[in-house]
Amino acid sequence: MINITPRAYSEHDQLKTVMLCPPSALDVPDHKTATLVQWNGPVDQEKTHENFENLSGALKAEGVNVIHYTDYLSEEDKRLNEQLINRIFVRDIACVFGNMILPGEPGTSMRKPEYIQVHLLLKEWFKDQFLINENNNLKSLEFGDVIVLSKDAIFINVGMRTTITSVEKIKDLIFKAGFSEIGIIDLPRTASTLHLDMNLNVAASDVVISKSYIRYFPVMVLTETSVKFNMVQEFLNRHGFDVHWIEQYKTIPDINFLNLNPDTLLISKQTNQNIFKDHPKLSKKKLIPIEVTEMEKGGGGIRCMTLPLERE
Repeated sequence: MINITPRAYSEHDQLKTVMLCPPSALDVPDHKTATLVQWNGPVDQEKTHENFENLSGALKAEGVNVIHYTDYLSEEDKRLNEQLINRIFVRDIACVFGNMILPGEPGTSMRKPEYIQVHLLLKEWFKDQFLINENNNLKSLEFGDVIVLSKDAIFINVGMRTTITSVEKIKDLIFKAGFSEIGIIDLPRTASTLHLDMNLNVAASDVVISKSYIRYFPVMVLTETSVKFNMVQEFLNRHGFDVHWIEQYKTIPDINFLNLNPDTLLISKQTNQNIFKDHPKLSKKKLIPIEVTEMEKGGGGIRCMTLPLERE
């Protein structure tokens, strides 16, 4: 049994417990196959397992409790699960809002099996906190599209993998969990803008790093009693965040990093570290680079590969 109390009110507080999943047993052998399964290139799973040990080891070295959900599957479920090539991207499957956990709903049928397997485990571990039935009528909701900005605000993209109708169905639960605003943005539907966390990310308690084009998009701001619009910078500034706009970037390694605590970021070895050095509030951050290049070929980065269950 997992003996923790789920908690998350930000993206930057001390990470205590995180859920991961090892890579699949199946290689993606060539570019044709990679294209058809929507990956960025052929993948050698022996190398991805080496990458995974780098990820898991770095988290443990920083005192984070790491849960591999596959350790808790039945033998029958494991036989299926080890053949699911996207299973490493656990971020999409569920999300902790305060002390509540909501289930996601995959935007592609290829990912349905792992969602079901993980949801059943989460319900076993967190009987009261995990609301397993709240995705029953959702079209698609992947939590790479969701950023917990603060105790007050949630930021959500409705695009390729998350629908506005799904957000409308869960908004009251988010308000009930204690959050006062939900900002909704509708970003372009391309491979490099698949999820919100491929476009912007929280880098400190008061700084967001974002691709520069996002400054042109409005945000629909929901409260329990009102709807209004802000531009992105206004919305983020109002919640205490400066925006570090970047013009040049490699989407996955540069945007998709993980906050371990208010002072430390876990980043890919492929990340352009000047992005952080160029901002006065980020220049003194402790950066821990790890080799995850082979795993990143699956189309996601370190944030996509980690599901925080407990921050304090």
